[in-house]
Amino acid sequence: MRGVRVKRGAMSRPAVAMHSLVFLCAQKVVSHYTTLQDALDFIPKELYPVLFKAAFLDKRTPSLQQLVETWPFPVLSFQKLLRKCQHCEYALIREKPNKLCIQAIILGVVTYLTKLLEERHSSKRYRAFHFPSKGKGDKGQRLKVLDMTGLQDEGQGPESMSLWSRTVTLAKACLDISKQQSKYMRRTSKRRKGPYSTTLTLPIPHPVWVDVWVDLFVNSTSYGVLKDALQVNSINALRLRCRDFRAEELSIASTVGLLEFLDPVGVRQVDLRFNNLGLSGLRVVLPHLAKFTNLASLKLPYSNIDVRRLTVGMEGSLQYFANQLSRLKCLKELNLGSSRLSGKLRQLLGDLHSPLESLELAFCYLLPSDFAYLSQSHHTPALKKLDLSGNNLSDVLLHPFLGLLTESASTLLHLDIMECRLLDTQLNALLPVLSRLSRLRYLGVFGNPFSAVGLKNLLHRTLGLPDLRLVIYPYPVDCYGEDLPWPPTSSNLLNGAVDEEKFSRISNELQQMLLSGNRTDVVWTTNLCRHNSLDYFSL
Repeated sequence: MRGVRVKRGAMSRPAVAMHSLVFLCAQKVVSHYTTLQDALDFIPKELYPVLFKAAFLDKRTPSLQQLVETWPFPVLSFQKLLRKCQHCEYALIREKPNKLCIQAIILGVVTYLTKLLEERHSSKRYRAFHFPSKGKGDKGQRLKVLDMTGLQDEGQGPESMSLWSRTVTLAKACLDISKQQSKYMRRTSKRRKGPYSTTLTLPIPHPVWVDVWVDLFVNSTSYGVLKDALQVNSINALRLRCRDFRAEELSIASTVGLLEFLDPVGVRQVDLRFNNLGLSGLRVVLPHLAKFTNLASLKLPYSNIDVRRLTVGMEGSLQYFANQLSRLKCLKELNLGSSRLSGKLRQLLGDLHSPLESLELAFCYLLPSDFAYLSQSHHTPALKKLDLSGNNLSDVLLHPFLGLLTESASTLLHLDIMECRLLDTQLNALLPVLSRLSRLRYLGVFGNPFSAVGLKNLLHRTLGLPDLRLVIYPYPVDCYGEDLPWPPTSSNLLNGAVDEEKFSRISNELQQMLLSGNRTDVVWTTNLCRHNSLDYFSL
């Protein structure tokens, strides 16, 4: 049965939700831990997924741990279990992960593995495993893969668990299992020796393992514990399998050391930021990325690259950088934000075999020659995401930029041009091209000195974009005091005092325009943090 309406008080979810009768029953079962324990022997395994989602939704952590310990399938995937389904319309995978729920799940896997290791290495279970009786005997290992990828990591609150915390918690769990495994192996080694140190020919226990697919975030504080966990990864019963790897504030040696421990096949994204690598550091790090045969995304923002005054040695390093990028055959996303790349885009991107689908060049001091190259390159017709924030598009770059947008009009889904010094005059030139971006979903124009009239024109010209869902717009210059310098810089706009009453009035007018245009599905906001921009892998 379906169609039962249930009221909930959570602010991040609809007040009225559709739950099936099966889900309502699952909520009741997981609300009583002892009842769940008694019922698990009689519950069909097909009901485990709905029980898991009900326990996660209602934060029934003891029940959640028990379900993980007895999970009857080889794979437990967050992305599959926490998505919108026929029994519950909540897509929990899109919400901030609850700290206690994540801890309960990890503890459930650790407890499951600890019990399994004990069984496999105890003498009684040892014999039962190799010489099973006609009774139940050893049923073998059930859970083999825990997939924790896809959880949100933006705007963490006191009850949620950040990616950094998940990384540390999992690393510690791996080390705990490694200690348990070593203890059981020492026991086995002692049992193998008979009287007078003669060795008994007892069989070797079958290996026990669970692979945890996870996104990892490490900095100087968590480096030690993650390195220790990865060092025992190949022989450990709880093994980390990294999908997306992010490192901040690490030395070159530490970065390289961790990259060497990662599985070369599973990694799809490497994000190295605030590491002060420079061209010399990148020369050391980049060769270690070639082993990641499925690497689709490389992010190197804030890497302290400045090509405007190249020495002979730096020129060689820049060419080496370009050569290493060309070795990444599956690369589809590249972020070089906050690097001074003036006039060097052709050299850096010209040898890439496959076209990029996401290119982030924020605050890169680009020149007209860079835009000329991009407009003619094989990347532009494939671009889905483009970030040119912080480049001055108000002067000589405006027309090359319009040409670039025209070339990518049929594919572009995400456009960031924040803090580009665009005035109403440039916006008017931009509007005809913007209105032809028929697939655009996200537009970021925050930090540009637009007037209220300019913003209304922007809203009016984009009403016809059917896929547009989010616009991050600036506070109109009308809302600032008379002392605002003209033309204002991004700093002037960010630090200037805004008349909240004027802004509220203009904001209401914009919302009314959306309502009149039947586009209440579009969010117009000045909030940079509350709404996440599109991730490349979700495009």
